[in-house]
Amino acid sequence: MTIRSNSILAAACISLGVFGVPALADGVPAPRNAKPSVAAHRTAPMTVAARKPNDSGVTLRYQLEGTPQAGKATAVVLQFDGVSNPDGATVRLAADAGLTLSGASTLALPAGKRTSATVSVVSQGEGLAYLNVFIQQGDATSAISIPIQTGAVRPALKASGDLKSTPDGDSIISMPAK
Repeated sequence: MTIRSNSILAAACISLGVFGVPALADGVPAPRNAKPSVAAHRTAPMTVAARKPNDSGVTLRYQLEGTPQAGKATAVVLQFDGVSNPDGATVRLAADAGLTLSGASTLALPAGKRTSATVSVVSQGEGLAYLNVFIQQGDATSAISIPIQTGAVRPALKASGDLKSTPDGDSIISMPAK
């Protein structure tokens, strides 16, 4: 057998192994005889929050139930996984200005278990605000901001500086020093 045929054989074995295992979104296999529920098809998948290498080690998945509207409550489902510290982890929730948080602002997460919580937020007006989630496990802390977009108003950048042209025809932005 040549090296080329060994690599083709290895690629074939790997692809059979990968494609033979069903892909799971949350890592929990469904029972073989379970039928997918109708509700599972209507809801959007949970968003996995970005993590940094030096964070708390706790994974956060979240989902907004419904479209946020000014003055109306929107449920935010939070799912925590990966608590390895025997003492567990703690979560503190805080809302940006223009967003009101209803429900518990602190949570305790037990070690080794997936924990879910649902909180309610109310936007005071149209625009973008954040639900801030601070997760502490041991000496490490994660800070995650969940965007709550109400209405179609998008944040605009502040104008900073004047657009000027150089003698060569290049455009530059002249900004004052602070």
